Amino acid sequence: MSDPDRVDPRPLTGEPLALDLLNTRWMADGTLRDLLTGTDGLAVWLRANGLDGRFTADAATLEHALRARDALKEAVDGTPERGAEAVDAVLAHGRIRATLTADGPGERPEFDDASWGPAWLAARDYLRLLTLAPDRIRGCAHEACILHFFDTSRNGTRRWCSMAACGNRAKASRHYARTKDA
Repeated sequence: MSDPDRVDPRPLTGEPLALDLLNTRWMADGTLRDLLTGTDGLAVWLRANGLDGRFTADAATLEHALRARDALKEAVDGTPERGAEAVDAVLAHGRIRATLTADGPGERPEFDDASWGPAWLAARDYLRLLTLAPDRIRGCAHEACILHFFDTSRNGTRRWCSMAACGNRAKASRHYARTKDA
């Protein structure tokens, strides 16, 4: 199957860029899956996030995306100090340039090397999420799931990456346990 025709196999897509990069690893039938095992998977992820027109799915971009994914994983699930250091190391490869456009003030990201672009944008997006609502950056509550989401529910009580998948499995498991004991 050619690159443009490849379907995104991930069970959860559409999350903010930082979390979508984390979600390039997921569990399926008890097996760890990884979209970013090569440049074809990177092309799928870039396309899913509207970055395919700006960045190339090459080995250097893949290497930097993997580094950013590890940094974000440490920041979200690891120790705050090491996570901050790892994310800062990715952010060191780019900056925001203030601009004035016909529409008014603007910002434009610039990178040491274009291959750092997607990784840097994901790390920068994580900072945005921390500014918006750090308590709404969550991992799925299902014990066998490693996906992350940004809780946009009104009351902020979302627990599952997907109610149809992990939420339903948890409900079915509780129901089975209740009926078994009865």
